[in-house]
Amino acid sequence: MIWLTWRQHRKQALWTAVALAALAAVLVPTGLAMRSSFEDSGLGACLRALGHAELVDGGGCEALSQRFKSKYETTTYLAILLVLLPVLAGVFLGAPLVAREVENGTHRLVWTQGISRRRWILTKFGLVGAVALVLSVGYALGSAWWLGPLTANGLGRFRFLVFDVQGTAPIGYTLFAVALGILTGTLSRRVLPAMGISLAAFIAVRALVELLARPSFMPTETLAYAVDGPAMVNRFAGSWVYQEGVRNGTGALVIPDARISCGGGEGVTQCLAGLARDGYGPGPYTNWLEYQPADRFWTFQTIETGIFLALTALLVALAIRRVRRIA
Repeated sequence: MIWLTWRQHRKQALWTAVALAALAAVLVPTGLAMRSSFEDSGLGACLRALGHAELVDGGGCEALSQRFKSKYETTTYLAILLVLLPVLAGVFLGAPLVAREVENGTHRLVWTQGISRRRWILTKFGLVGAVALVLSVGYALGSAWWLGPLTANGLGRFRFLVFDVQGTAPIGYTLFAVALGILTGTLSRRVLPAMGISLAAFIAVRALVELLARPSFMPTETLAYAVDGPAMVNRFAGSWVYQEGVRNGTGALVIPDARISCGGGEGVTQCLAGLARDGYGPGPYTNWLEYQPADRFWTFQTIETGIFLALTALLVALAIRRVRRIA
């Protein structure tokens, strides 16, 4: 049964390998170039010295950071290709797994050879799922390596698209996509509808988890610091900022989506007087932000991976039940 499954899907495995090799041919040279520039420019050493504290006194890395960002800013669009890989696994590996057999009628021949339907579907999912697992692990490690300089330079591992292509989450996404494709194949019994339905369903579930569930995985923290103090937010810390603004002495948020630094010296008095004169209420004025600390990255990854692995198990169980009802 394993040998039969391999022979049926070896062309898909070959094209998958070719696609990954082509992607690696793009990512490896650009990744090496970014890492070389990151270290040779002194940006890497500067950011390591700056650390991951939420507040810093100055920093001195901004000029180096801006030059690096200007050079490689367009490179981040390649991350869109990385985001698509799990759903492509579901569409091209999962959806045809059962749908093609049923559409062509070849499933009846297999079931007359003493192979139970349960064994048939579990063997198919086990083999394809194992391949998808290996590929997703390599893909997640490669993505994390490639994105390393960009995330260190203020992009942050919590950023949308960035969070989704590294850590353990891509493993959950890929297995979920394959299981979803298999289930839609058992429902539609035709390859093209199964591919379309699995694509739409995958996007919908991912959007629900990313936009609604993920921000609520853990309670947020808040941080306040004086607008006339030496401290400022360390944008290289990698934290996920939900919202920020300036609060006055009563605690009211008077300037949303902004930070103010009055600097030092004689300009401080004029800066504070200007805030009061502009109708922002009494001082003292403080910058405020609501955020998830960067060190919660792996906790969020574990939670989201667990959600998609649980959904994968549910979909596989439903697919097995559905296969038993196929005539």
